Amino acid sequence: MTTDIQQAVKRENVKLIRDTSRVIARTLIPEDISFIKRIIDRVLRLSEIEAQELIEQIKLGYKNRHKDLAGILQSHFNQVSKYIPPSMPITSTQRMLVGAYFTMEYSIESAALFNPSIVPHPDQSNLAEGSLRFILSLRATGEGHISSLVFRSGVVDINNSISIDEKSKYAETPEIRRDVLIGESDYTFQFRPDQDISERVIFPVLKNESIEDARFVRFVDENGDVTYYATYTAFDRFTILPQLIRTKDFLTFNIITLKGRAIQDKGMALFPRKINGKYFMLSRQDGENNRIMVSESIHLWDKTEILQEPIDTWEFNKIGNCGSPIETSKGWLVLTHGVGPMRQYSIGAILLDLANPKKIVARLEKPLLMANKEEREGYVPNVVYSCGSLIHRNTLIIPYGMSDITSGIAIVDVNELINCMKLLNNS
Repeated sequence: MTTDIQQAVKRENVKLIRDTSRVIARTLIPEDISFIKRIIDRVLRLSEIEAQELIEQIKLGYKNRHKDLAGILQSHFNQVSKYIPPSMPITSTQRMLVGAYFTMEYSIESAALFNPSIVPHPDQSNLAEGSLRFILSLRATGEGHISSLVFRSGVVDINNSISIDEKSKYAETPEIRRDVLIGESDYTFQFRPDQDISERVIFPVLKNESIEDARFVRFVDENGDVTYYATYTAFDRFTILPQLIRTKDFLTFNIITLKGRAIQDKGMALFPRKINGKYFMLSRQDGENNRIMVSESIHLWDKTEILQEPIDTWEFNKIGNCGSPIETSKGWLVLTHGVGPMRQYSIGAILLDLANPKKIVARLEKPLLMANKEEREGYVPNVVYSCGSLIHRNTLIIPYGMSDITSGIAIVDVNELINCMKLLNNS
């Protein structure tokens, strides 16, 4: 038995670092309609030769930065075409040029790439024996502190050696379909099958929204059906809107706003299966305590109760979860985050009863992971934070953000971790 759990944790030589060259093409449409019309008028007054020369310059400068530049410009033209008289003839060159004037590039991860979660990949084919393919979701932050959701893939082998697949140089947003019958904050993202997982970017749809800290989980229904869910915070710096992501294949993503009296604040994490026929979810309604919720419906949450309160000095300010619980033979393993002096974030762990997750059966008295000298500098110093881990061959794989700027991966033996916990007398 290891007396110091931090000595049992191994930091992998894996870093996920922001890449300023990965850009998406966003619309840049003024709110002032008269301004839109003036821009269009200026473009359409160019001669055909002037327009062709200009669009060729744009193609030359941007075609290698986007897979389908022509399609993007046409799409952005379509969004302002209603301001052009229907009787006015417009050439394909003019359409693309108008679209270009209402387009801007946005570097999705220019500021940070952090707070990851990890789940098994839906496709486990063509792997060596004992290996597991996984998907990492990460919070990417760019100009204006706008956060979006991006993905990476990789493999952990039979010896728990971890490799991350090379990312694409392209980044693309999906087709968006709103479900007006449900609500304006409910919609569907549809990516193309030919897009690499690292190319897929879920960028905020709602005005002033920022997608924060998605916690993905592989959920197995009672009939064995597998669905990937994630909870995230749609935050506009004033209002918190808890959202639920649902996907089967990481190509089609359904986004639905969670409902109920208990839906507030950040950091909700769904259990990976029902317990006694009900959904369970960890949450944080008061900004201080680790809480738990139970519901008959995955979309409606009305009741919440305190699961865990700050006890030790490293978590005196507040505690919360670091992703969905993981089922083990000893109980539900939950990584937690604790905030201590100097606003230092550390990662801890608790163990919940399998049949009654409202009962804590064991806990770490000291942090599992704290920012070391190389990890403590960043946008928010002295922070380590995870949004979800997994177990492979009895090893806990913990992807974690470092000071809100970069991400890494740590591993620890599950039995050693549990043996270092203090058993609680709950009788």
